[in-house]
Formats: sequence, C-alpha cells, structure tokens
Amino acid sequence: MESATRYIFYERMIMNRRRGFLGLAMVLLIVSVSVAEHEHVWQQDSLTDGLFGLNDALEPKGIEFTFSLTNIYQANVKGGSSTHRRKGRWSGSYDLEMNADMEKLLGVENAALYMHAEGTWSRQDIDGTSVGSAFGVNGDFAPRESFNIIELWYQQSFFSDTLQLRVGKLDMTGGFECRSCPVSFDGNMYANDENTQFLNAALVNNPTIPFPDYGLGAVVYWNPVEQWYMSFGAADAQADKRETGFNTTFHDEDYFIYMAETGVTPHLHSDKGILPGAYRVGVWYDPQPKAHSDASKEYRDDTGFYLSCDQKLVNENHDSADMQGLGSFFRYGYAPSRTNDISCFYSVGLQYQGLFEGRDDDVLAIGYAHGSFSDRADITYTEDYESVTELYYSAQVTRWMTLSPSLQYVTNPGGDSSISDAVVLGLRALINF
Repeated sequence: MESATRYIFYERMIMNRRRGFLGLAMVLLIVSVSVAEHEHVWQQDSLTDGLFGLNDALEPKGIEFTFSLTNIYQANVKGGSSTHRRKGRWSGSYDLEMNADMEKLLGVENAALYMHAEGTWSRQDIDGTSVGSAFGVNGDFAPRESFNIIELWYQQSFFSDTLQLRVGKLDMTGGFECRSCPVSFDGNMYANDENTQFLNAALVNNPTIPFPDYGLGAVVYWNPVEQWYMSFGAADAQADKRETGFNTTFHDEDYFIYMAETGVTPHLHSDKGILPGAYRVGVWYDPQPKAHSDASKEYRDDTGFYLSCDQKLVNENHDSADMQGLGSFFRYGYAPSRTNDISCFYSVGLQYQGLFEGRDDDVLAIGYAHGSFSDRADITYTEDYESVTELYYSAQVTRWMTLSPSLQYVTNPGGDSSISDAVVLGLRALINF
C-alpha cells in the first residue's frame, strides 16, 4: 500500500466510530506493517519509534511530537435508564502533542512552548442513552469533532525554575509538578487522567470546581522552598475549545474564573526508601451569573474550596525511581447550593502498581466518589446524592499499548429515584504512536 493511500485510509478508520475495535485492530495492522523493518518493535516506547524517526530529526531543534489514540467500549449491563441501547457504547479520542524547548529553537532561555490538538468520535455518550449519571461514567467523552487545538501556551521560568509563568490557551485542571507530584489545580497522583487511570469523571477531577473549557488564561506557579508551592490562575469562564478564545475573552461582558492553590509535598521515610505525597488546598471564584437547576434567579460571585491529597503508603523496593507499591488519594470539595447542583463532594481510593510478579507496570486501583445534590434543587434531584465505585486494572501489553478493563457501580444515577443503580462494564485501549 502506498504511503499516502495508507495514511488516508488510516485517518478514515479512526473517524468511523461504528468500526470500534475492529477498526482499531486494522489500524494496528497497517501501522505495524510500516514499522516491520524495526527488529524490536514490541520493545519500542512508541509503535512508530518516534513517528518514523521524525522526533530524532527534530531533537536538535528541541521539538518533540507525540501521538496517541484512546478507544473505549462501555456497556450498561444492569439498572440505569436502559441496558439495551447501543448508542454511545463506542467512543474515543486521538491526541497530538508538541513540546518545544525555546532555547534550542530560538535561543530564548528557560522557555517552552506547548501545543495539544485533540479529535473525538461518538455522537452520544453512554450516560445520555443508558446510565443517566450526573458525574459521567466516561470522562474521556466529547461530542464527535475533528482536530481542535485545545491548548497552545508559552511558559517562561525564572529564578532557577522556582517561579514559572504560563500564558495562552490553557487546561486549568493541572500541568505543574512539585517534587514529581502533579499540582495546580486539583492535581492528583492516582486519580487525574481519564486516559490512563479512572474513567469516571468524578474520579478524574472534583465536580464542585467550575473548571472552564480550554480557553485563554494565565497561571503563575511559585516554589520558593523545596516542599511548598503556591499557584494563582485566571481563565476565560466563557471559553469554547473550538475557538481561539479571543472572541469570548474580549467580547461583550468578560468573565474570568480565578483560582488559587497551595500545598506541601513531603517525603515520608520507610524501610524501603521515601514515600512521596502531596497535600493541596485551593479556592476558586466565578463572577458570572448562575444558579442551581431549579432556581428562577441567578446569582453572581460564586466561591468554593477544595482539597486534593495523595500519599504513597508502601514501596516494593528501595529504588526511588520505581513506582511499584501502594498509594492512596482523597478529595473534598464545597460549592454553594444556591448556585451549584453538587454542593458537597468527596472521593477516596487506593492504587497498587506491580501487584503481580513480572507485571511491574500494571496498575490495580479502586475508587469511591460521593456527591451531594443541592437541597434547593429538589425538583430536579429526587435523591440526595449520587455515588460511584470504580475498579480498573491497567495492563501494559507493550511499552506503547495499554488495555484497561473497568467496572463501575453507580448509585442513584442522576439523583433520579425512578432510575435504579447501574453497573457499567468497560474496556479502554491506549496506543502511543
């Protein structure tokens, strides 16, 4: 198959949601043929060995590209709003990322440029057709769209990287690290990524925090001492990821969401080395008019706070770079009931990496999340809360492919007393090209 024809065919296969894992298997076959000349294809970090050598060629310029594909199948097998509807069972996304070292590229010291483009497929999600969860049992779902540049930002570091400024089109749900722990904002080591960790959205980020869509903003991260940091950020509250952000940021009445977070990242000591952890507390302020679902009046100046903690509990060995062992996490969030549907939230969970002999990179995790609905929205929500328990196992098949079966039990989906508790089975495939 000629190269141009192969890639056109490959693109069409990805965009066709109805082919599901059959299409994914054919994509793997096509790309595998193109890298067959590599002797150690199964030991490579990516399927195409750095996009067929492109990253090696660009490395002197400080540029690196990564491309990944996430394909998800979920079925509601008990309870919920329906166990028979098939729409929304297949979904997925593909992500193209670029990191550029601006010193190598343009001679600007201590600076970086980042770009993230994403495409998604599936017109409907499984919640809308089968489950009815308020949290969202598929945190990766987004309506079917071609590539959108959802992030494009510039970062400048000062004072030996202890002060960092990031400005541009941002994702406000995280992105900085303090002693290898994700921070700023609502970061978490064990529950923060729908592509590699939990699928339920309530176990990815705190639902009481009104994170805006990808849009223009700025974040300042300050790490004056080794174990302590502070962050401040502002972002367009009316952002639309499909746009550049200038129309919504500088058009009519402008609203910005403001966030502040501080935390400590202690290293506890054990017989087998250090046990890293992070303890974060944050506040947010949203000035735009809004209200809970049953309200006839809107209110301005919405404010809330949150906690996000994670701590490694047990190491398997003395190597500090080895992540094998047991870790735990906890989240809490509060938002005023007059302006938010979920007014109180908490989640807790455990993760063990390398539980089985010879499977050092596999992960077994369980998490529980509980959200209380606003006591003022008693027409929309006839139950007081929704909760979910999720269990997943992430198996690294090769260095570039991971398969993750999952099980979710959703109690009181959507806070609707007419919908019974749901059991959702899922399988996620992540491939790094």
